[in-house]
Amino acid sequence: MSLMMIGESFVGTGVNAAHVNTVLGPRHGPVGTAWVTALATPRAGFAAFVAIAQPGVAVVPPTLFVNKAAIDGETHGRLTWGAAQAGVARGVALAVENGVIDRGQAGDLVLIAAVWVNPSADDTQAVYENNLTATFQALRGGRSGGPGIDEFLAAARAPFNPYFELT
Repeated sequence: MSLMMIGESFVGTGVNAAHVNTVLGPRHGPVGTAWVTALATPRAGFAAFVAIAQPGVAVVPPTLFVNKAAIDGETHGRLTWGAAQAGVARGVALAVENGVIDRGQAGDLVLIAAVWVNPSADDTQAVYENNLTATFQALRGGRSGGPGIDEFLAAARAPFNPYFELT
């Protein structure tokens, strides 16, 4: 794989929804450089870390988990570092298992997953499941190169998201 694949997915509703952005590319390219730079430059409330499937078993391809919301208390930290991280790990595994990420190339790639966990989130299982699905969908979307320009232009005629809708 010589291309950078960028994906996005928003899954769920309310405070337990997940919004995941992914950037997947070769270790020896701009994604690899961004991966290392982000890992080496934490900021207050935002400390990127290598995602794991279990302690001592890092996700493959190596996945940098970047929180998009500053950690706000014990529950938010537990849901971000626990349920959301586990969801990202399982979502990446599903992408490998389903051929979205080529198993033979996985070791030569790196993944950046920028993950939104609402500071008001309160349901461990929903945070896990929403991040699992959002990660898989973001990777699948990045692989397909979507959305296409026509789909984007049609959607942009009436833009909305979970926080805004034209009236």
